[in-house]
Amino acid sequence: MSFNLFSKPVDVPASIYDLKMNALDGKPVDFSQYKGHKLLIVNTASKCGNTPQYSDLQKLHEQYGNKVTVLGFPANNFLWQEPGTSADIAEFCQKNYGVTFQMFEKVSVKGSDQAPLYAWLQSKTGEKPDWNFSKYIVSEDGSEVTFFKAGIEPLDPRIVNKINK
Repeated sequence: MSFNLFSKPVDVPASIYDLKMNALDGKPVDFSQYKGHKLLIVNTASKCGNTPQYSDLQKLHEQYGNKVTVLGFPANNFLWQEPGTSADIAEFCQKNYGVTFQMFEKVSVKGSDQAPLYAWLQSKTGEKPDWNFSKYIVSEDGSEVTFFKAGIEPLDPRIVNKINK
């Protein structure tokens, strides 16, 4: 558990594999199914200058899906750039970018209502998302997490090299 001086404590799970979160369709996803898989976790938004990164996230999913599982987490933490409902987000992602990688219900990635997943990621890296489309790569056993700022494109060689390691 970590503490923020200005809010209630945020529960930090011991392992990423202890989490269960709802997909955009409302069905629960048990993260234990990701054991043994490298993960690329991204906080997304539909009305952001970085929104076109959805296209490269989809390409990465298609090209490297055998090496990494892409997980998208819509968040409304930065200038309210993800105002839609789960249905709105799903339609936007499919219609505009043909997204087929796993998307989840909207979460908070920072602040007093930070989702446990993002509290765990921050506890591992010391980094919280700097904007929409910040990225974390989690190793196959969940022991190593690498943070990439929002401005780093999904197909950037630093990300691709980390996936191919």
